[in-house]
Amino acid sequence: MKNRNLSNALLSTAVSAFVFIGFATVALAQGPPAPPPLPPGMTGSNANDPRAHLKAGVFDAGEAALGIKHLGLLKKPSAFDVGTDPNSPMVAKALTSLGIPADAKIPAELKMSFAPLAFANSDIAFQGNYLFLGNFYGVNIYNIADPNKAELVTSMPCPGGQGDVSVFKNLLFMSVEMPNGRLDCGEQGFPPQPQGSGLPAADKDRFRGVRIFDISDIRAPKQVAAIQTCRGSHTHTLVPDPKDPNNIYVYVSGTSFVRQDAEMAGCSGGTPDKDPNTALFRIDVIKVPVAAPQDAKIVASPRVFIDPRTGAYNGLSDGGSHANKGKAEDSDQCHDITVYPEIGLAAGACSGNGLLLDIRDPANPKRVDAVNDPNYAYWHSAAFSNDGKKVVFTDEWGGGMGARCRATDPNVWGADAIFDLVDDKLKFQSYYKMPAAQTEQENCVAHNGSLVPVPGRDLKVQAWYQGGISIMDFTDTSKPFEIAYFDRGPVDPKTLVLGGSWSAYWYNGNIYSSEIARGLDIFELSPTKFLSKNEIDAAKTVHLPEWNVQSQQRIVWANKPVVAKAYLDQLERSNAISAKDAAKVRKALDIAERKKNGNGLAKSVAIVEKASAASKNADAAARLNAVADILRKPVF
Repeated sequence: MKNRNLSNALLSTAVSAFVFIGFATVALAQGPPAPPPLPPGMTGSNANDPRAHLKAGVFDAGEAALGIKHLGLLKKPSAFDVGTDPNSPMVAKALTSLGIPADAKIPAELKMSFAPLAFANSDIAFQGNYLFLGNFYGVNIYNIADPNKAELVTSMPCPGGQGDVSVFKNLLFMSVEMPNGRLDCGEQGFPPQPQGSGLPAADKDRFRGVRIFDISDIRAPKQVAAIQTCRGSHTHTLVPDPKDPNNIYVYVSGTSFVRQDAEMAGCSGGTPDKDPNTALFRIDVIKVPVAAPQDAKIVASPRVFIDPRTGAYNGLSDGGSHANKGKAEDSDQCHDITVYPEIGLAAGACSGNGLLLDIRDPANPKRVDAVNDPNYAYWHSAAFSNDGKKVVFTDEWGGGMGARCRATDPNVWGADAIFDLVDDKLKFQSYYKMPAAQTEQENCVAHNGSLVPVPGRDLKVQAWYQGGISIMDFTDTSKPFEIAYFDRGPVDPKTLVLGGSWSAYWYNGNIYSSEIARGLDIFELSPTKFLSKNEIDAAKTVHLPEWNVQSQQRIVWANKPVVAKAYLDQLERSNAISAKDAAKVRKALDIAERKKNGNGLAKSVAIVEKASAASKNADAAARLNAVADILRKPVF
């Protein structure tokens, strides 16, 4: 299958890099192409949005925000910063890391179009007061005990891309996919391949798979295991088994080329009709004994694309995407898998399809549903609603390195697709795309995000590369809308230099963004007509000891008065309770909080129960009942 994740295509081999350079050099000589026309009947992004024409700059770019306050930017450590000078040693190092010979003739403008990928910030994981920021060149660990004074604790070069990270107890996991990854984390990589020589030469020191580090000493992580896989690990997902606390499982999504048998025995990449052992059309499952991670190993390679009627491995296709002019292509890889162990399900974003998997037996996930969409070029990632009744998928049209949020780009391409989950079936409801038009110099498309734990609502904060950060309300899956945003201008005014938010995640009261080119951004929410102070404060009552976004945890709110106030704000906003009655209940809650005693809340319970009995809206009645529950048994 054609690899539609552009970053993987670029990184697979030196050959692909040379091809990219050749075509791009010609394009550069001819000047930037005109934006494609908007397809008939479709709507593009809004060119009149305040974010549409921001000033360019690395650290002095123009900014626009609504409902999100920027607390600060921690710039990349020098060992991870490619800089802006195309002739610098760091840019040369980046090109070598991508497998491009040092003597390759590359225009300066073109160098900066893709060299930053070798040092790009990637995904984020959290544990206690620490934030783990992955990078194509290693990992950086920050102390975020005080988000206003966050600081770098550990910086560990360990190349291999894309460096996605997860954390479990004293173990840190890292994905490695590029052919410059070494078993010893060495920065020297391997000699570039001669042009036209095919796959990288087999080497016993090459590593592509999942690394495991012991982080008992947070300042000195120690690699304790390195599990090789045939396609490397583009991403991975930790899967706890509620019945087996002694082990943690890892779902490995490999999207790159299959290495040769000479480098890893048993690896082959043939078509399934001729090669029953092909490493395509599967994921890998690693079992990790928590007390002995050095014994981690692959225990299964589920054929999640199989046709259950015929047994053919290539049983799913994209159905004919616009990205391939309607020609159907088989799906042979998952890009990202989000698991929700409490409900026994996972949502797989798998190139041409969105999958629903039964994970009650973590070592043997089974597909229970699959969907495709002609508007989707590359199914990229997924998230469940907190109640597990909705799923949001993302489409990385253009692979993340292209401008895909222009005024001429359809707002259903490179967007979120929102589904209701009914009897283990995905039912499509609507699309959502960050609405502001971006320039030709800004890579922009849907990317990684997480839930924001406001009780009574389904909110998702999400990265859109150089489209910035957008928060979507998908409580009504048929009518998602934006409630907050933050955006900067392009990194460069003339050339598309890779940058923007890779991942934007909420964690214990703040939003953290992995800025590809600039560093780590830290934000907090601020009240607007779309989101009240009480809703923000209610979200802040949720504290997670550990947070890997692709391993979803059910969020439960304590019966605190501020949670009741958040519900009241929502009810008043939707006219489900009168402003007069809402004010009475809030006042009673304020008094109870000051006294730390709920004995005087009986009248408020009666007000809320009366409103609930009169309500004809199920969602409003549920919120009113939740308020009544808190009023009866408040927690101070």
